[in-house]
Amino acid sequence: MSSLSPPSPPPAQSHALLSYPSPSILLVTLNRPLAMNALPFQAHWDLSELWSWFDDSPTLLVAILTGAGSAFCAGQDLKEVQANRLQPPSRPYLKGRPPSGFGGMSQRKGRKPIIAAVNGVAFGGGFEMCLNCDIVIASPRAQFALPEARRGLYASAGGLPRLVHGAGIQIASEIALTGRSISAEEGIRWLFVNRISKSHETLLEEAITLGREIARLSPDAVIATRGGLRDAHEMAGLEETWARTKERYEKRLYGAPNMLEGLAAFMGKREPKWVVSNL
Repeated sequence: MSSLSPPSPPPAQSHALLSYPSPSILLVTLNRPLAMNALPFQAHWDLSELWSWFDDSPTLLVAILTGAGSAFCAGQDLKEVQANRLQPPSRPYLKGRPPSGFGGMSQRKGRKPIIAAVNGVAFGGGFEMCLNCDIVIASPRAQFALPEARRGLYASAGGLPRLVHGAGIQIASEIALTGRSISAEEGIRWLFVNRISKSHETLLEEAITLGREIARLSPDAVIATRGGLRDAHEMAGLEETWARTKERYEKRLYGAPNMLEGLAAFMGKREPKWVVSNL
């Protein structure tokens, strides 16, 4: 796997490893394997800065999020939560999350797509991150759960409405009210997993292949299409959604260099040469 890098350095990460399997792809690996990649509060803020940097980086178009070791992310570091109760942290923000949510992801808006490559357990906030990723590829070993109710808590990072929106109120109720583990196969049936990798070992390779397929496209088209999909997912009315997408993207997309290049390449029966998006 190559390790290319964009022109400007990313913000420092306390609990994640960064690499670049292709020039347009950022791979983020949560790196607390001994804690099943449970995230402390500092990591939420670090990752939020990272996703903003990713959105603003002109050479990157797709990100992939996965975990080191046997887990994707087991949720919040509850040992830190308990320690904070006994002795409040010196920095107040270390008691909470940024507006973009758990891992800077669970309530992220953003401009560019992120693929979750779920290599193991995705519990609590880990599952809530998956629910707000654009595409979810799961290992056959992947498991999903919202166990908060078993601990006297509730899933507070934005996952409940997203789960209802995708799976329906009855399925979401079973998942959230029982706290039980959900298999990757159930995730397929309940519409929060796109596909299961051919094997556990090929998960990352398959996610990168999909990322490269997206990264081959016009960055303008990817950003505008994702924006339209997100508007439809997050807004109530179809007509309102369509009007918002047209207002945000249509005039800026049509006649722009990437659109002209795409049409010229099609007519000339050649591969397009995209330029950096200005959307």
